[in-house]
Amino acid sequence: MRLRRRSEPAAPPAVPPPRVLARPWALSVAVAAPVERVFGYLATPARMADWLVMHTGWPAEPPPVLSAGARFAERVKLMGTPVEVRWTVAGADGPRYLWLDGTGPMGIEVGVYLSLETGPGGAGTVVRLDGGVQGGPTAGPLGPMVARSLADALRSSLRRLAAADLPVAAVPGPQKKREKPGKIRHERSGRDLDPWTPVIVGVGQVSDHTTDVRDGDPVSLAVRALRLAAQDSAAASAPESGAARSSGTDGGAGRRSDTDGGSADLLKNADTVGWVASVSWQYPDGGALVAAQVGAAPQTTVQTGLFGGDGPLRLINDLAAAITRGETTVALIAGAEAAATAAAAERAGRPLGWPAQPDGTAPSRTLGADREPNNAAETAAGLISPLHVYALIESALRARLGLSQSDHLKRITGLWARFAEVAATNPYAWLRQPRTAAGLATPDGGNRPVCAPYTKLLTANLQVNQAAGLIMCSAEAARDAGVPQGRWIFPYAGAHAADTWFVTERADLTTSPALHAVGTAVLAHTGRTIGDVRHLDLYACFPSAVQIAAAELGLPIDDPDRPLTVTGGLTFAGGPGNNYASHAVATLVPRLRADPDGLGLATAVGWYLTKHAATVFSASPPDRPFRDVNAGLRLHRPTRAVRTGGAGVREAGTVVYRRDGEPEAGIVTEILDDGSRVVRRVDPAGDVQPEGKPLPPPGEPAVLVEWRGPVTVIRLGATATADALHHAVEDFDADPDAKVAVLAGPAPAGTITFAAGKPLIAAVEAADGGGAGLAADLIVAAEDALIGVPESDDAGSGLRRLAGLLPRALAMELLLTGDPIPARRLHDLGLINRITPAGTAYQTALDLAASIAAHPAEALLRAHRTVDDLRRKA
Repeated sequence: MRLRRRSEPAAPPAVPPPRVLARPWALSVAVAAPVERVFGYLATPARMADWLVMHTGWPAEPPPVLSAGARFAERVKLMGTPVEVRWTVAGADGPRYLWLDGTGPMGIEVGVYLSLETGPGGAGTVVRLDGGVQGGPTAGPLGPMVARSLADALRSSLRRLAAADLPVAAVPGPQKKREKPGKIRHERSGRDLDPWTPVIVGVGQVSDHTTDVRDGDPVSLAVRALRLAAQDSAAASAPESGAARSSGTDGGAGRRSDTDGGSADLLKNADTVGWVASVSWQYPDGGALVAAQVGAAPQTTVQTGLFGGDGPLRLINDLAAAITRGETTVALIAGAEAAATAAAAERAGRPLGWPAQPDGTAPSRTLGADREPNNAAETAAGLISPLHVYALIESALRARLGLSQSDHLKRITGLWARFAEVAATNPYAWLRQPRTAAGLATPDGGNRPVCAPYTKLLTANLQVNQAAGLIMCSAEAARDAGVPQGRWIFPYAGAHAADTWFVTERADLTTSPALHAVGTAVLAHTGRTIGDVRHLDLYACFPSAVQIAAAELGLPIDDPDRPLTVTGGLTFAGGPGNNYASHAVATLVPRLRADPDGLGLATAVGWYLTKHAATVFSASPPDRPFRDVNAGLRLHRPTRAVRTGGAGVREAGTVVYRRDGEPEAGIVTEILDDGSRVVRRVDPAGDVQPEGKPLPPPGEPAVLVEWRGPVTVIRLGATATADALHHAVEDFDADPDAKVAVLAGPAPAGTITFAAGKPLIAAVEAADGGGAGLAADLIVAAEDALIGVPESDDAGSGLRRLAGLLPRALAMELLLTGDPIPARRLHDLGLINRITPAGTAYQTALDLAASIAAHPAEALLRAHRTVDDLRRKA
């Protein structure tokens, strides 16, 4: 073998990359470890944070090992901006090559093709990284900058790979599940429990009014709360008030670490640590810092997304499901904010000096994914703060209820006064003074107007130092740790869903289809009704959020026997960034211990009444195993188009005030005759109040999804966009009950970039066009249909499919002319499965889908993956 000089490029890979992208790169590096070890390292997502400098986390758990056909999403930084990339493993042949094709925001496509060969003289490994980027903004003047930034990041990643201390052996694949032991008798109920039943065994809270930066960072506060949770789980003689026994509000409680016996073991033996992302001080992997302080060595750290009050319940639900599957034994869940200390330090000019972590640090996975919070119309109108949005929703809610401004103000201040009464009895509440409705309605120095109709004491209170910690484990682990069964609280069911992302695109500002779906899902799984739930905590950032949640769940807002909060809500108990719902659960636990036959329900909200989660708990064992339900997969979300001009019926309005109490601007929304919505910034001196007139209904939805058992039908409207279609296909892919989808309707304008992981059938009629069908797995077309690529877009996956399957001359004709091709001609070439008489393509596609859906889901996935793999290797 000829030795390669250092200046010479690496030898080409044995197998060429599957495709060449418009802006390519070719990089290489020598690694001291043998080929097999390097491949095992690269093919393990859990190791990605160690070498890939762009990696920031996982929106959903990736596969344990990358294999051909696997699909997963990753959070990365692109030119300093956090984005999400969806990867498909285009090829994997250990230890020779690993190919990844990805799609990012705005239609960006990226290829990362790693090829490995033994180094010169048979020592070490030469890793070659080919690939490139194309599509979206890279096709314009920003293209060279984006490509250069990505290439530089990958070059740094290869240098990090070369310097990494690779494990002696390839990282193992998924561990075999532990053998499940026998049932565990629940003494009070006399029932036998599955040993992997999740139970919350300890809770702790800290509410610290000191502002000393020493040990005042969020992780330190959270560790104090976890130590209190360990004490709460340990004492067989502890009073049933639970965490209230040991957690103080004076800033000193929880500094002790004198837990003993099983309680200390629960902290140290945690195999998973979940961290609710902190807003006041951001940690790349807060769970790792928590683990280090409590002496744990977890296999997994999980972190919620940077913004979202739904995070704590998403985390509890996710880890409860992992315990049920036998993947987790003991989980610590913690979150904290130290905004009061941070603000005091800034005012005094004191450095915080709180813990930092090296670049590239990331948790094992990240729960949830975010996108930009506002569309262009909202940004232009200044509708960007949660305060503005919830105040606008409050205005729309008043109009729907038909109340005068004074009567509506009495309604919401009365609601908040009742929340203040609860906070006055909560030892962890940040503001414990009783309030009257009249006092809350009266602006003064401590209650200035902020955004009509809200004064400051009707909004979330973020300036707090608060933490909550929970210990959740399997019933087996709780028994082995000696935790008394009287401390056990069972999560029954959890669910999550999201409403239409941009507020102004929602059909109705005063409803939440997602929250209704979440509530329905958790109650259906428990086999109970909302009337069976005695203990409630509805996420209470603003009055409008509580009123809408109560309406969607079927609850009155003024029942004195069943308050809607156990803490006092985010104004009075405290609004600690993303972590409020952790405090709600920590407060529910001792109440449920004291009422062992009662049910508790907590809800949580992220962004602008956008992301929702809920969990049901009880001290009595559940009738069914815990389930974490994605309630948004089969959810109708009617929408409105958003316009930049026009005048219509005023739907809602608010006035934004400066800190001195003077009005700054008005924001209104209006509904036009065609059902679209306008949002605009107006003079605050004018009339911004809703007119109270009937609102024109929304127009035709861009994408309408129907569910026919295992067959999903995705109908594209005339206003459908590639982005809307992409999200519909994503939901279909994630739906465990969906086996095959039928795509019907006209092709959306723009690039078609989706690729389903399950069979997708396109039904193409003559008037539909057919660009979307080109990305489908099977095509049923009417005999008079014409099929082409929308706008002759050379980045679309439909064209790539044609280019690989059509004769070269015909593919060139389609690209260069943009003219569609008769369906019968494509059928003769083998690209269309069935030709039908005019007007019957849709029914034929449904019949084909029913035939496919008759087979087992696993067999369909396996067949789909096999065909894709063979086509890539051809």
